[in-house]
Amino acid sequence: MRKILKSVAPAVVLVAGIGVVWALTAAKPDPEKTEEIPRPVSLYVDTVRAESVVLSVRTQGEVRPKTDVNIIPQVSGRITYVDPAFSEGGSFAPGTVLLRIDDSDYKLELIRAEARVAEARVQVEQELADARIKEKQWQEWVKDGEPTPLALNKPQVAEAQAKLRAAEADLKEARLNMERTRISLPFDGRVRSRDVGLGQFVSNGTVLGRAFATDVVEIKLPLTDKQLTELQLPIGYVAMDPTTAPGVTFTHDMGGMPYQWRGRIVRINADIDQQTRLAYAIAEVDDPYGRNTDRGMPFAVGMFVHAEIAGAQPQRALVMPRLALRSDNRVFVINAENKLEIRTVGVLATSPDRVLVSSGVVDGEKVVTSPVQSAVAGMIVQPITRAAATNLSRANTAPMTADSGIAAGSR
Repeated sequence: MRKILKSVAPAVVLVAGIGVVWALTAAKPDPEKTEEIPRPVSLYVDTVRAESVVLSVRTQGEVRPKTDVNIIPQVSGRITYVDPAFSEGGSFAPGTVLLRIDDSDYKLELIRAEARVAEARVQVEQELADARIKEKQWQEWVKDGEPTPLALNKPQVAEAQAKLRAAEADLKEARLNMERTRISLPFDGRVRSRDVGLGQFVSNGTVLGRAFATDVVEIKLPLTDKQLTELQLPIGYVAMDPTTAPGVTFTHDMGGMPYQWRGRIVRINADIDQQTRLAYAIAEVDDPYGRNTDRGMPFAVGMFVHAEIAGAQPQRALVMPRLALRSDNRVFVINAENKLEIRTVGVLATSPDRVLVSSGVVDGEKVVTSPVQSAVAGMIVQPITRAAATNLSRANTAPMTADSGIAAGSR
């Protein structure tokens, strides 16, 4: 009996212990469950403002001369003089003789032409004298009937007069050829290229070089249908009064320095480009190498410039910082419950600092300007204005004094 008790007792004790543990566990109350409140994300915000703005149209183009010509002689000969201004980049005034061609042969031709004119004049006088004599003879000898023109020497007079006119035309041509040996242009300009030198023989039609006028330059600016509508300019527009023509501001960076010039739209082509499907406006800038320079920088031919054309009428737009605009024209709006909303806006215009929109937000709403890694609609946000953040930063970095509640020098 004792042996049986010794073997059964441990098992009974084990079972009893398990029962006690189970009873205690069953009687223990369940732990309280607490719901975690999502922690708001702090983001910088800015307020949308409604403003009346004049939208500008941005485009670009290349500066080109309005007058660009090849320099071609009208006579042949050897070049005997080259002006120092006739070199690449050289400037010249109207009427400046850039080149001279040997005029020896043309002087001789001028002398011969003058002789032919003198001879023709004598011939005319002779025929007129003969005509007067024949008319008098007819009146004295024949007395009746009508004389024929030949009898009165009229055809001979007409022939002599025609020869005189031909001789005078030859004289005028000889004088013109003499003038044409001095090559000049009728405008202020710059030389693009020079293709001949002193002593070279050139013939009529040879290209001596190329030059362009510097009184006015043109810029061909591509415009979309939307941009034309914004400017309220029709296809085929021509500015009748330059003072009322739309103004254009041109900019260009040269060596890291920004330069600016002013011009005007003078016309819009009357057709649409078949390849680009764009309309082209022509802008002009007066005196680009003179008074219309910026700090000495001319509005040079060949320069690629950015253009900004002012719109015609002011319109209402919603203005927000450029940082608020995300990809696909989206913005993050913080509603009255401090929850984030993702919206798509209608963009009117953008600049490095701000963006103008027509729809998607309303005046007074707050838009996020902070970078957001993973934006989710409905997420709770703690909006912070940059002005408030700046003031807080200044307060945190201010030096402590005894007035701050800590005695100076105490530990």
